Amino acid sequence: MTITDTEYAQLRDDAAVVDLGRRGLVRVTGRDARSFLDSLASQDLTVLADGDGAHSLLLQPQGKLTADFRALQLGSEELWLLCDDGVGEVLAAGLNRFKIRVQVEVVDASDESAQLSVRGPRAVEAVASALGVAVPGALHAHVAWNDARVVRAHWPGVEGVDVVGPRAVVADALAALTAAGVATANEDALEVVRIEAGVPRQGSDIDDTTIPQEAFLERAAVSFTKGCFLGQELVCRIDTRGHVNKLLRGLVIAGADQPEPGAEITVDGKSVGKLTSVARSPRLGVIALASVRREVEPGATVTVAGATAVVRELPLV
Repeated sequence: MTITDTEYAQLRDDAAVVDLGRRGLVRVTGRDARSFLDSLASQDLTVLADGDGAHSLLLQPQGKLTADFRALQLGSEELWLLCDDGVGEVLAAGLNRFKIRVQVEVVDASDESAQLSVRGPRAVEAVASALGVAVPGALHAHVAWNDARVVRAHWPGVEGVDVVGPRAVVADALAALTAAGVATANEDALEVVRIEAGVPRQGSDIDDTTIPQEAFLERAAVSFTKGCFLGQELVCRIDTRGHVNKLLRGLVIAGADQPEPGAEITVDGKSVGKLTSVARSPRLGVIALASVRREVEPGATVTVAGATAVVRELPLV
């Protein structure tokens, strides 16, 4: 992972744009689009109006994760579901499996789509000026820019705006931003900021074995007051009278060596978890996200690849 202090500083202290290239995008369209999706997804989507968005999950019937996504409502009969690269196909297949007697089309449009992200305290100002749009204030809310959507997308401690849509349109947005003087940063720099913010990535920090509460996804992506949704029984049972055995935590690792994702975490020689994402932060040194046994609480000292590390709550910064 290669970053410069300048790129990191722009993302943390000013504004920088990162070209993310291909990302997951599933289009759900038709008269029954919202009601169909709401019947399966963990979040209450019935309250969405045109331009609104929400964080949601598609779970397996057993309550484990199929896909983590953001749902954007466009008009009255279309939703865009934004997810991590490689997840679009899984999400589309998971929805199509339940498409019975409804007027809805579910299409994985990931191959035709792209995404960029502007991060930093000046992100909203920079996007508004360069693209000539009024960036919404609410998280996941969005406005049109040509055939793309400009989405409010801040992380804990980090302001953010995403632009997602057809590849050529997103390329035009990138050109407009850089022409307006917005600095560029690479994905490695954004990865450092993501880990500091404690935002899990599907395929790295969460996967199809993850229960929402293990990564604190229930806090923003699950409605406990809506009607039934796929996997509801387990998620609600844990919420009311149970707990999970492992949790997503941050680690700050001593020394200069950077262990690989998957490295074992131990306490007194006993395995208590593993690293899921690792980076070197100019501010904190070597940092990681990790799946850790629940009894290993924040503040605990652990060992990773022969180095000492401190378990931290998220976000790290």
